[in-house]
Amino acid sequence: MQGRYKSDGLRSRKSRVLWFKMKQKFSTSWKSSKQPRKQRKYLANAPLHLKRKMLSVNLSKELRKKHGKRNIPVVKGDKVKVMRGKFKKKQGKVTEVKTKMMKIYIEGIQVKKQEGSKVNVPLRASNLQIVELNLNDKKRMTKLGGKGEKKMDKTEEKKVEVKKVQTKKAKEVTK
Repeated sequence: MQGRYKSDGLRSRKSRVLWFKMKQKFSTSWKSSKQPRKQRKYLANAPLHLKRKMLSVNLSKELRKKHGKRNIPVVKGDKVKVMRGKFKKKQGKVTEVKTKMMKIYIEGIQVKKQEGSKVNVPLRASNLQIVELNLNDKKRMTKLGGKGEKKMDKTEEKKVEVKKVQTKKAKEVTK
């Protein structure tokens, strides 16, 4: 355990208090915990390459079928729908993604301050859903394209072949 004594040395031993410090390092061996403080610590101290992965947003049902993926890291330019909170059911384009803070800013979602100016509202990735993807990035396209084509089971392949044969036979009969 890390810690230090809070004492000026003149007080008696009984009055010394041991103050514990949280380790600032990110633990790679950490698996999981039920304690929210440890979960928050894990997220706060995570390196940027892991925080980027944690900024993954669910895809809409149509996009899931099309690309064969459930979620993908959000990028500036994606069209997003808010699923939870004050701005529920509102849609807009992502204007900014702050990886370090793990926050996403959306066009048109703002709050009026006391002085009268408007400020963008930071949202968490878990409360959003991607409606339309920004596919300007070639790397992102290839990542989606590789897993987008679903592999068919043997039974599905047989069904497709049987249907093809049946349609050929039907055409021959009609001729």
